[in-house]
Amino acid sequence: MMRITHPVRGLFSKVRLRAGTVVLAAAAVLVPGVVATPSAHAQIYTKLHIFTSVPDGQNPYGGLIRDLAGNLYGTTTFGSAYAFGTVFKVDATGNETVLYSFRGADGAYPRSTLIRDSAGNLYGTASGGGVLRQGTVFKVDTTGKETVLYSFAGGTDGAVPYGGLIGDAAGNLYGTTYYGGGHNYGTVFRLDTTGTETVLHGFTGGADGGTPLASLVRDAAGNLYGTTSVGGIHDRGTVFKVDPTGAETVLYTLAESDGANPVSGLVMDLAGNLYGTTFAGGIYRRGVVFKLKP
Repeated sequence: MMRITHPVRGLFSKVRLRAGTVVLAAAAVLVPGVVATPSAHAQIYTKLHIFTSVPDGQNPYGGLIRDLAGNLYGTTTFGSAYAFGTVFKVDATGNETVLYSFRGADGAYPRSTLIRDSAGNLYGTASGGGVLRQGTVFKVDTTGKETVLYSFAGGTDGAVPYGGLIGDAAGNLYGTTYYGGGHNYGTVFRLDTTGTETVLHGFTGGADGGTPLASLVRDAAGNLYGTTSVGGIHDRGTVFKVDPTGAETVLYTLAESDGANPVSGLVMDLAGNLYGTTFAGGIYRRGVVFKLKP
């Protein structure tokens, strides 16, 4: 079985690290819920569910999404009856339901946040498993039935997707892989409704960046934006754009002083400004929060 490296501790296995990762179909909204934060003096912390490994899973790595009824949906990277992770739901009272337990051939070790369409179907990536153990893109419907939408082969099509998915109005899904793509530095890919995958960009690990860990964001014109954890002129990662034709533009090459090795994705405001974080770099080499103007 392929060993899946931890996407932070094992992040820079390919490089030297000085400082000691809308809508789907017509009307399907694919964004997490937003919850207001109460004032600091009134915080009440409640454990909704404590994972036990079997059968409910363990070690949730990705974030949560929330529906209008207050149900929360997420993944565990390990655990379950088969030890390959789960897709779960926690209701407003804290009751957890395992919607699906991965078995290996259908995916394994999911690390990303899910997206959900208006019919309640959940979509995500598994960083391992599949036909060739290189990861999958999957769908779990409201009955708990899982469908493998794509199984990565580990070659030019990509391998080991750590980041989650985004979708467009036509039902296409977009994401990144950490490995594969010809030079083995990852890809930006599109998956259409027939299950056909198109690699929009294969990273070389050089000036264009390499090993993306996070999900993408997409603007109204269909351009995709993300980060690579390594590569660029200074080998400290990049902020990139990939247009609908697959042409990649490096919007910014990170250097040690202004932040290094971003492992998370971006958010975009209405003016087109991009915001993100870096894992390392900055004056104290402990990471930064940054803004990048269009």
